[in-house]
Amino acid sequence: MTTYAIISVGGKQYRVSEGQRLLVDRLAADEGATFTAPVLLVGGDGGPQIAPSDVTVTAKVLGPERGPKLRIGKYKKRTGYRRHTGFRAALTSIQIESIGVEGAKPKPTPKAERAVERTGDATAVAGLPAGYADLTVVAIKEAAGSWDADALAAALEHEQAHGKRKGAIAALEAAIGEKESS
Repeated sequence: MTTYAIISVGGKQYRVSEGQRLLVDRLAADEGATFTAPVLLVGGDGGPQIAPSDVTVTAKVLGPERGPKLRIGKYKKRTGYRRHTGFRAALTSIQIESIGVEGAKPKPTPKAERAVERTGDATAVAGLPAGYADLTVVAIKEAAGSWDADALAAALEHEQAHGKRKGAIAALEAAIGEKESS
């Protein structure tokens, strides 16, 4: 298990860990695109490894941003010479999706393992409504009223463990409250 990696993006080096967001110099990639960054060093339980060939760092582009405004002023005394200009850096916000060995699959959670044993499908989790992973928060709010109590509980557990979308959690809790009151 790796805890951090040092990658090179845009000619600069960054120490990153999974789930971390950072600002880098402007990248020529669209919002939502993923890319792999060159890995210079990996550190973790087994000690540091320099330039491992089997480790990849996958990052997702969140979107363009602008840096803070810098004001630049020039002044020469007794001559009336004054010049002012400004600058804002063009940056890109990225999020580190994963740091890991190529071809290695993440360990499934115990509930997901049980679902695979029952259904034989690694993408299905027991009790979740069909196509839940593709639903937006608005779609969850609309559809939650028609789900049974087991599906609502499974969706809430999945959302708290994986998605952590506040709107979806609130909608599911409200739907569970309505089911209990009626």
